Amino acid sequence: MHETSKSIFHKIKDSRYGTRYIVGNGIDIGSGEDCLSQYGEFFPLMNSCRAWDTPDGDAQLMESIEDNYFDFVYSSHCLEHTVNPYISLDNWIRILKPGGHLVCTIPDEDLYEQGIFPSTFNHDHKHTFTIHKKKSWSNKSINLIQMLSNTSLPIEIKKIELLDATFRYNLNQKINIPRFDQSMTPIGECAIEFVLKKIML
Repeated sequence: MHETSKSIFHKIKDSRYGTRYIVGNGIDIGSGEDCLSQYGEFFPLMNSCRAWDTPDGDAQLMESIEDNYFDFVYSSHCLEHTVNPYISLDNWIRILKPGGHLVCTIPDEDLYEQGIFPSTFNHDHKHTFTIHKKKSWSNKSINLIQMLSNTSLPIEIKKIELLDATFRYNLNQKINIPRFDQSMTPIGECAIEFVLKKIML
């Protein structure tokens, strides 16, 4: 819930978001009711941020958006809902201008799904994600390092981070519940964030 809102705390502490990543005219793919544009005062170089959700079209294909259009592309907890995240990622990079940044957050499979898939916390999740593992318990696991390595589009990886600063690893034992969706709490993040820069060939 409100994952973009939760993420603002770490974004405003890192000057790269306000001076490099979230700059110019952008789009928030899968924005729902928690669009990045409501936090424009924290990103003074952001001119605009278009909200994009299901009524606007297929987030995987972004068919109505031309190539090299936006200065930045932002997406929080949308990639896991798409049928083919590899195609989604390529299209999200496609609509990004060279020199622009893609800022994307996805759930970490161990912190969010917690060993069970299909997801018991969100039935629309079609894939799970890990930064890198030799082997995953999930038969729908996507290794982020491999996915980014396999894209045919020209990118630089600027950042990959496990967002677990507010994840309470001992909470399940304290409340005597074996599995608990911490993203339902006001502060809990159970995610991976990566930032890409589109480069010119």
